[in-house]
Amino acid sequence: MAKELETKETAVLGEQAGKYELTEEQKTLRQERILKQVARELELPLGKVRASVGLLDEGNTIPFIARYRKEMTGELDETQLRDIEERLQYLRNLEDRKLEVIRLIDEQGKLTAELKGAIEQAVKLQEVEDLYRPYRQKRKTRASVAKERGLEPLAVWIMTQPRQGSLEREAAAYIYPDKQVNTAEDAIQGASDIIAENLADDAKIRAWVRRFTQEQGIVGTEAKDAGVESVYEMYYAYQEPIRRLPPHRTLAINRGEREEVLKVRLEVPSERIHDYIAKQTIRGESIVKSTLLLVIEDAYKRLIAPSIEREVRGELTEKAEEHAIRIFAENLRNLLLQAPIKGKVVLGVDPAFRTGCKLAVVDETGKMLYIDVVYPTAPHNKVAEAETKVKAAIEKYGVELIVIGNGTASRETEQFIASLIAKIKARKLQYLIVNEAGASVYSASKLAAEEFPALDVAERSAISIARRLQDPLAELVKIEPKAIGVGQYQHDVAQKHLEEGLKAVVESAVNHVGVDLNTASPSLLSYVSGINGTIAKNIVKFREENGKFKDRKQLQKVPRLGAKTFEQCVGFMRVSEGASPLDNTPIHPESYEVVDRLFRELKLDLGKLGSQELKEKLQHADTEALAAKLDVGVPTLRDIMDSLLKPGRDPREELPLPIFRTDVLQIEDLTPGMQLQGTVRNVIDFGAFVDIGIKNDGLVHISQLSDTFVKHPMDVVSVGDTVTVWVLNVDLKKGRVGLTMKNPSKS
Repeated sequence: MAKELETKETAVLGEQAGKYELTEEQKTLRQERILKQVARELELPLGKVRASVGLLDEGNTIPFIARYRKEMTGELDETQLRDIEERLQYLRNLEDRKLEVIRLIDEQGKLTAELKGAIEQAVKLQEVEDLYRPYRQKRKTRASVAKERGLEPLAVWIMTQPRQGSLEREAAAYIYPDKQVNTAEDAIQGASDIIAENLADDAKIRAWVRRFTQEQGIVGTEAKDAGVESVYEMYYAYQEPIRRLPPHRTLAINRGEREEVLKVRLEVPSERIHDYIAKQTIRGESIVKSTLLLVIEDAYKRLIAPSIEREVRGELTEKAEEHAIRIFAENLRNLLLQAPIKGKVVLGVDPAFRTGCKLAVVDETGKMLYIDVVYPTAPHNKVAEAETKVKAAIEKYGVELIVIGNGTASRETEQFIASLIAKIKARKLQYLIVNEAGASVYSASKLAAEEFPALDVAERSAISIARRLQDPLAELVKIEPKAIGVGQYQHDVAQKHLEEGLKAVVESAVNHVGVDLNTASPSLLSYVSGINGTIAKNIVKFREENGKFKDRKQLQKVPRLGAKTFEQCVGFMRVSEGASPLDNTPIHPESYEVVDRLFRELKLDLGKLGSQELKEKLQHADTEALAAKLDVGVPTLRDIMDSLLKPGRDPREELPLPIFRTDVLQIEDLTPGMQLQGTVRNVIDFGAFVDIGIKNDGLVHISQLSDTFVKHPMDVVSVGDTVTVWVLNVDLKKGRVGLTMKNPSKS
C-alpha cells in the first residue's frame, strides 16, 4: 500500500512538472505518507496518530487533548502526543525542504529523474542536504578557480581512466599562461582539485564516511596547558569511542574546548576510508591510478574529514543537548509537583553576610505580613538583636515553619535559626533549607516589581523563598524555568530548544494540578491550556474589577477569551465555593450533562458530591455498562468518576513532604556508615545529589543507587524523593560527601 501511495504521489508530481505549489491532491497524499511514517516510527496505530494530528492541526493543546479527547486518541498520553507533534513537524519540514531543493536544482537546469527520485525518497534532512551539496552555491574554492581556468575537461578526461597515453602530454594541452596555468603540473593540480571536490560532494561517499566515523571514530582530548589546574583535568589525556561517548561527557568536552582549556580531535582509521573511496572511484589499472589515489587522500584530508568531523560532533552535541533537556525537564517536573505545605504561616529567610538576612513572614495564603532585616552573621554578628527581632515576629504572627535559602551564608544562618529554635520552648518550630535557585532572578524581574513595588530585590527574594515551600508550583512558575537549578549543563545547550522543552513541562505540570481561578497569578494562568500572557492578565483584571469568579462560565466574559480558548482552558480552572460544586473538579463543563445523567442513574442528587454514599456507589459501579447506558466513552466516564470520588483534590497531596529539621548537622559530624534521611535535590546522568542537612548536597553515584544494575539514575530516584542513605566517604578539604543507598548491613 505504501509503495502504491508513493507511486501515485510521484505520478501526480510528474503531471505538475515545473510547478512547485502543491495541489490539494498532492497535499493529501503527502499528509497520508507522513502520518504513516510517524505511526511506523513511534510504533503507534495509524488511527490514533491520524486523530491526534487532526486535533493538533485544529489548534488544540496537548494537555487538553490528553485529558479531554481520550476516546479520539485511544488514550495517548502527553509524552506520546508530544512525540507525534515533534516528528510531524520534522517530517513536514523535510518535505518542504525536498520541494525547495528540487526547485533550486531544476532552476539550474541540472535536475534529472534519478536525482529527483533520490531526493523524494530521502528520509532524513541530512540525506537531502548531501544530495543538494554539489549544486549549492559555494564561495571561491580551489575547484571553482580551476574551472574558471578551463581545466574541467581535463578532470573529465582523467575520470575516464584511460589505460594508454600520457597524463602529462594530455595536461600540456591545458597550459594557459594568461590564466596562471603555466605548466602541465599546474593543469594536473587544478584538475585534481576539481575531482577532489566532486568526491567530497558525492552523497554516497559522504554517507558512508559519516557512518564509518560514527562507528569507528574515537574522540580524543588533551590540555592546552597541562600545568593549569581546572575542573577538566580528567580530560587532559582522554579518549573514548564516539559510539560510547555519554551525553554529559560530550557537553563537558564542548565546554572545555569553548573555554580554551581543551583541544579536541576525532581519530578515524583513514586508510580504510581511502580504500572505500578508491573502490567507488577507481576502475582497475590505468595511467591515472596513482594520481587518483593522491586525489582521494587529498579529498578526504582537506575536504571530507573536516566537514564530516563538524557534522559528527554537531550530531553528538545535538543528541547530548536533547538528553540534557530531557533530564532537566524530568527534574523540573518533579520539582514543580512537590507536595505543597498548606495552612502554615511561614518565615522566609534570604541569608547573607554583609547585607544581612532578609526576613519575610507570609500567611497561609502567601500574603506578606512582615518584612525586616537582621545581621546575625559576620561581619556584623548582631546575634542578640537578631534573636529579639525574629522571636518577636514568630510570636506576633504565629510562625510555624522557617525556610532558609541555600545561598551565601545559609549554613551560618541555619546555625542561628537552630539555636533560636532551641531557646523557644513554647512553640513547636521546625526549619527547612530550600534551593533558592531562581529567587534572585524573580526578585529582579518586572513581575516582582509589579507585585511588590515598594520592596527591594532581596526582600522580594525572602518572600519567594517562603512561598516556594507553601506552593512550589505557583511560585516557581514566576521564574524562568532554566534559572531553576535542577539541570545538567543547561547553559551549554541550545537555549531556544531548552526554553521550548521546559515550557512544555511547566505547562504539563500546571494543567495536571489545575489552578484556582480566584487566586492564581498571571504567571500561573499563562501556563493553562490555551491561555497566553495577555489573556492571563485580562483574567486577573476582570477578577479585580468584578470580584471573585462565581462559576467557570464567567470566563466567557473576559476580554479576548473566545470560544476556542474557553474550551481549551476551562477544564483546568477551579472555582472553590462557587455556584456549582463541579466547577471545583477537573470535569469539563461539556460533560456536566453526563454527570447529571450519572447522578440520576445512581438515584442521588449533586449535593451528595464527596459523600461516602456516592463513593460506595461509584466504587461498585460497572464502568463499561454505565458508559453504554449514559452514551459516553469509557475513558471519559472513568475520569469523571475519579473526579467525583475526590472533588477538589490536589494530586500533589499524596506525595511525600520534605524533611523538616530542628538542629544543625555539620560535615564534621559525619562518619562512614552513618545512616541519614535526605531529600533528592537533583538527578543527573552519573548519580543523584541528596540534601542531608549539611552545606553541600552529598552525591550518590549511579553505582551506589541500588544493589541491582541501574541504567539511569532516574529509574531509581526523582527530585523531591525522601531517601535513606549511608555515608560512604567524607572529604573535609573539598567539602564533599559520598553517599550510598545500598544498606551496608546487607552486604
